[in-house]
Amino acid sequence: MGAKQGSTSGSTPGGSAGDGSTSGGSADGDRRIGRRALIVGGAAAAVGTGVLARDELARLWWRLPGVERPREEGVVDYAGARWVAASDANWRRADRPDDFGIDMVIVHVTQGSFDSAVRAFQDPDHQAAAHYIVGQDGRVTQMIRELDVAYHAGNRDYNERSVGIEHEGFVDRPQDFTDAMYASSARLTAGICARYDIPVDREHILGHVEVPGTDHTDPGPHWDWDRYLKLVRRAATSGPSKPPTKA
Repeated sequence: MGAKQGSTSGSTPGGSAGDGSTSGGSADGDRRIGRRALIVGGAAAAVGTGVLARDELARLWWRLPGVERPREEGVVDYAGARWVAASDANWRRADRPDDFGIDMVIVHVTQGSFDSAVRAFQDPDHQAAAHYIVGQDGRVTQMIRELDVAYHAGNRDYNERSVGIEHEGFVDRPQDFTDAMYASSARLTAGICARYDIPVDREHILGHVEVPGTDHTDPGPHWDWDRYLKLVRRAATSGPSKPPTKA
């Protein structure tokens, strides 16, 4: 979500960026047709000729017509999170990191309340959602599984490679970024980085504003990156996070 460039007070929850912008536009909104689907579409011809590698087929078998990877309702990737499902119009099924490697965490600000962000991500007309929302009180809600691609960055390539975390508040209100929020978000990010071997640095933990082609400004000038990375590194020393269960 977050404030758009040129706005005075940021966007409403309905103004969040999805998979538009310069890296595919509405193409990522079509969750049935994409480059991975095209690969699988040619799988039948490739199997007999050896054109398609066996390990590629093993990763993509579930994308064949009529095949769905089974999911267990309510499973979360972060033990401290509460599960609330986003509308399936705001993300697409995947099998990350097998089909898309995860090498980034993208920090967002909701430009609204915690509850308004949850409602927005449950709205199929919103066309965007992040994997997690962190509240000012430190609570964490997961709305999309990490193995799936959330429409949060406004850039298809970045969506496929990242986990998105929203933070309750407004970019022009430094008081919204509470101690509890920083600490909770840092623990969440440390776990994500440990699961996918993501370096804890500003090249791999970035703000929405840094995504190529975005028109958003979050997390804004009041987000304390030095403090945040120190907290993430400190949380990482408490022990590695186990890979999520692919239910």
